Amino acid sequence: MPLRLDIKRVFSARSDRVKSVDLHPTEPWMLASLYNGNVHIWNFDSQTMVKSFEFSDLPVRCAKFIARKHFVIAGCDDMNLRVFNYNTMEKVVTFEAHSDYIRSLAVHPTSSYVLSSSDDMTIKLWDWDKNWMCNQVFEGHTHYVMMVMFNPKDTNTFASASLDRTIKVWQLGASAPNFTLEGHEKGVNCIDYYQGGEKPYLVSGADDRCVRVWDYQNKTCVQVLDGHTQNVSVTCFHPELPVIVTGSEDGAVRIWHANTYRLENTLNYGLERVWAVAYQRGSNNIALGYDEGSIIAKLGREEPALSMDVSGKIVFAKHNEIVQVNVRSVANAAEVTDGEALPLAAKEMGSCEVYPQSLLHNPNGRFVVVCGDGEYIIYTALAWRNKSFGQALEFVWAHENDYAVRESSSKVRIFGKNFKEKKVLKPDFSAEGIFGGALLGVRSSHSLAFYDWESCELARRIEIAAKHVFWSENGDRVCIAGDEGFYVLEFNREALATALANGSAAAMEDGVEEAFELRGEVSEVVKTGAWVGDCFLFTNQLNRLNYYVGGEIVTVAHLDRPMYLLGYLTATNRVYLSDKDMNVVSFALLLSVLEYQTAVMRQDFETADRVLPQVPHADRNRVASFLERQGFKEQALAVSVDPDHRFDLAVGLGHLEVAYTIAKECEHDAKWRQLADLAMARCKFGLANECLTAAQDHAGLLLLYTSVGNAGALEELANAAMGAGKANISFICNFLLGRLDFCIELLIAGNRLPEAALFARTYVPSRVSDVVQLWKEDLETVNKKAADSLADPTEYENLFPDLAWALKAEQHFGRRELAPAAAYRELGASFLTRNLIQETKALAESGQLPEEGAGQPQQPQQQQQQEEEEEEEKQEQPQQQQPNGGALPPAEAKDEAAVAEVDLLGGGGDHGDLLGGDLPSPVAAAVVPEVAAPAPTPAPAPAPAPAPVPAPAPAEPAALVPEVAAPANNDGSLGDDFDLDLELTGDVDTSNVDVNDVDLLGDDF
Repeated sequence: MPLRLDIKRVFSARSDRVKSVDLHPTEPWMLASLYNGNVHIWNFDSQTMVKSFEFSDLPVRCAKFIARKHFVIAGCDDMNLRVFNYNTMEKVVTFEAHSDYIRSLAVHPTSSYVLSSSDDMTIKLWDWDKNWMCNQVFEGHTHYVMMVMFNPKDTNTFASASLDRTIKVWQLGASAPNFTLEGHEKGVNCIDYYQGGEKPYLVSGADDRCVRVWDYQNKTCVQVLDGHTQNVSVTCFHPELPVIVTGSEDGAVRIWHANTYRLENTLNYGLERVWAVAYQRGSNNIALGYDEGSIIAKLGREEPALSMDVSGKIVFAKHNEIVQVNVRSVANAAEVTDGEALPLAAKEMGSCEVYPQSLLHNPNGRFVVVCGDGEYIIYTALAWRNKSFGQALEFVWAHENDYAVRESSSKVRIFGKNFKEKKVLKPDFSAEGIFGGALLGVRSSHSLAFYDWESCELARRIEIAAKHVFWSENGDRVCIAGDEGFYVLEFNREALATALANGSAAAMEDGVEEAFELRGEVSEVVKTGAWVGDCFLFTNQLNRLNYYVGGEIVTVAHLDRPMYLLGYLTATNRVYLSDKDMNVVSFALLLSVLEYQTAVMRQDFETADRVLPQVPHADRNRVASFLERQGFKEQALAVSVDPDHRFDLAVGLGHLEVAYTIAKECEHDAKWRQLADLAMARCKFGLANECLTAAQDHAGLLLLYTSVGNAGALEELANAAMGAGKANISFICNFLLGRLDFCIELLIAGNRLPEAALFARTYVPSRVSDVVQLWKEDLETVNKKAADSLADPTEYENLFPDLAWALKAEQHFGRRELAPAAAYRELGASFLTRNLIQETKALAESGQLPEEGAGQPQQPQQQQQQEEEEEEEKQEQPQQQQPNGGALPPAEAKDEAAVAEVDLLGGGGDHGDLLGGDLPSPVAAAVVPEVAAPAPTPAPAPAPAPAPVPAPAPAEPAALVPEVAAPANNDGSLGDDFDLDLELTGDVDTSNVDVNDVDLLGDDF
């Protein structure tokens, strides 16, 4: 049977004739020397040229990397050797090496030696540590020496090929060759040593169109490979695969099996004659040089042949040798670091008759199957004894130790536990691969079919191009991985068994539809995978180790190189992986966490509660996050140990007591505010008050106190806000409490004199003159002309219509006690349209208004004296108790006129410019009756627009108009966002108070 060898071209570049190629040992670089005298370095990962050297005008027939020194060395037809540093692009040295064309170079793998061969029939040894001194000249060939090569097993010896038809083997330090191999009928062009340890072989190609394999210990020709139609120019043993690669001037590259010498494949890329070949240890890549360019091809898969059983024993293949290691033999397993290579002692199990392309333990670990070269051999895992063998392109195990082999694209044989054949499956399509597990999977180019192991009847056909199929241990879940993602399906055994028993499965073209149910779809490419419970562990194309559970991907580790998943051991709570060089690493992954997540996915909370105590506290938060994402927030709250996470969960679930306890422990303002919002939404106003107070959220307290009508708390808030530097909150509190003088003093203290003047003109006309005088004094420091344009009402009464009547109204109506907010519910719509100026005039005409001081502004001293008397009267009266969180009891019924006399000027009720004047007189929305009680009140409607303010005469100062620019805020006591925006228009439904209805004077709330 042929060797399964996938071949993929990974790089291609057109150029002049390529005379030699080389691959860098660590970088993805290919070195190509050209017949035109240039040397190029290509990055075959990025498909770009990274370096270019102009060595000579003559052909460069050979070039090599010296990676230890960052050198490129090349031999030219001018007989000189040139050395460049490929990092700095600087020339290191140039010297004449031979008296004729230089044909070949070989770099010693460990010492500072370079061999060169030439058409002058000599071989020379150069030492770069001794300033490129020639240590030795080897003479003995009678024609051009075409190639030299160090023996990788004995680096003190090397071989040379010459057109004198011989191959000579030399030893460093000796002047004569050790021996000569003769057999080619024409000149020998190329040679290479076998890299493995079991065969002392050497391969050569010659102008007689033959390739010969030599045993250099017995000095005999082992095999002659015929097939090329022109001179054989290159040949090599691949270091990682059991193949011999040969190239010829006929343009063909032939791949031969290194053990059977059978021709496996022939490559022809249409680039004319082949002149060079190179390989890289640890890689499946080969580089080829042609007349018209260069190619890099990848032979086979780089995935190593290895397998781990349930006890932690790993078997892997090194060529034909089988080696076993045990990960549980590592001392101090508890101190193993994630991602570090494990120090494992290897045990040689023996050799294998076939080249292993895959190794696979059976489910209980007793047997290991080796598959390769079109055959399979089943060995016992302990003694490595042959139990069974046969022909197979692929081999898979069932869950019950049955197994199946794919002999061809049309036949699959099924064997029982006693290694006897049970069934032969002949699918009605071309079988390109098979998969083991609870069901036998057979894939075609576009679909995957599952068959029952016993009856071989079709269980289900799925339209997917599957690359891998992974079954869980109990066989109830399966992962199907494709080129663009993977699918997780749940297998229903009962539905399949029922369909098979009643014969309905045979009648269904695509099998039993109820047998599988899709549980998840993820757009990640799976490279290797394994199940642990209901969690699917896998490595992806981005070199990450992840696991899938419950519809989400959890990343365990980021890998620094491609790794292959071996499996998971519950005894060590670690997942094991290996790279292509058989370096085994591990990562911690707690079984208790996986078991808990598995139980949650099955909604088996009884098992989950039993497993939870085994989950360490350090992993509880991860488990809680998983529960939250699955929608089990109550369980997440019980599991989480992170205060922030628990608080968020408690708030989301509405558990005020838990959230309150966490907030008290953390003492974080954001948590108090969040809890206050929840408390207010649940009408827990006492808790909301405590939370907002703890957070010092004065804006929130303002909303709360005005909503419930707590005047006493509002007074305390005014003082607290002023102490905290939040003057805008203090201003609103005082304004709502009717403390208009406090409001004016706040504006003055904040150097907001224009706003203070306008405020006084609207609400306290008796203080307009004082504030204007302060405004003028302040404005003179900035612009004297602007200051002189300000009009004082005491000096220019003609510019302030109805000011005298406003003063009378202020004296007559005065400032009264705040009425309960409930009283405002009795107000009619006519209250909102009252004009106190007109009412004052009507009272005067009817004789009900005292004549004393009519038309005279009240002096500030009189005003202050009146306020002091009123304050004394208030203190003499017993303070009314406010039960139920500060809400006043409903007021007794009053008629509309009586209510109209209550606090019309003090700010406790809804009013605007109740005194008239030049400015509009709508009802100010900022002054809402919620201060005294939680009862709502309708918002006022805007009053008609006033007449424009008359312009001042040229000889007199201009009237007080809002267009005058206010001075800059020097001390910032009120904040830059303070703005006397009273929302003079619009209707407000105070039954549903919003933040924007309260915070009318600033942005703090």
